[in-house]
Amino acid sequence: MKKTVLVFGLISGVVISAMMFGTLPFMDTIGFDRGEIIGYTSLVLAFLLIFFGVRSYRDNVAGGTVSFGRALAVGVLIAVVGSVFYVATWEVIYFKITPDFMVKYQAYELEKARADGATEETIAKKKAEMDRFAVMYKNPAINAAITFVEPLPVGLVVALVSAGVLSRRKKRVEGEIGVVAGARV
Repeated sequence: MKKTVLVFGLISGVVISAMMFGTLPFMDTIGFDRGEIIGYTSLVLAFLLIFFGVRSYRDNVAGGTVSFGRALAVGVLIAVVGSVFYVATWEVIYFKITPDFMVKYQAYELEKARADGATEETIAKKKAEMDRFAVMYKNPAINAAITFVEPLPVGLVVALVSAGVLSRRKKRVEGEIGVVAGARV
């Protein structure tokens, strides 16, 4: 199981990292709204490797059958490995490449609130809240924890679906335990 998880988790993580670095030069052009759509789309595409990882585990390691629980465990572990890559890549981007990200994001959110017709009092509260968040986000451990929560739910959903689709139980054969005098028990 370890080899399958590492191989497919690493491939998934590399895809996630490549997409993050690939879209970075276009961050200002793409904008935050479209960037979020592109980001989650790339997560779904990268986490499709969970399906192939679970299938590979079932076919090559588990002899063609795998329980839902084992399939889910393999899928979740692949998602965790991919999410770790996501976090590591984000930490490098945030702290080394775009240290002004939070300032730009705050400006975007406040402008969006103004465009939506928010009162100055509401905007002031939002700014204060975002300032507190920006201070917390400067701590790499908190930054990593918050960032880890972004891709993981996507990976968990893909792992659940993959486990449901790919899990197979061994079929009982006549003559095995469970058949008594021609009647099934």
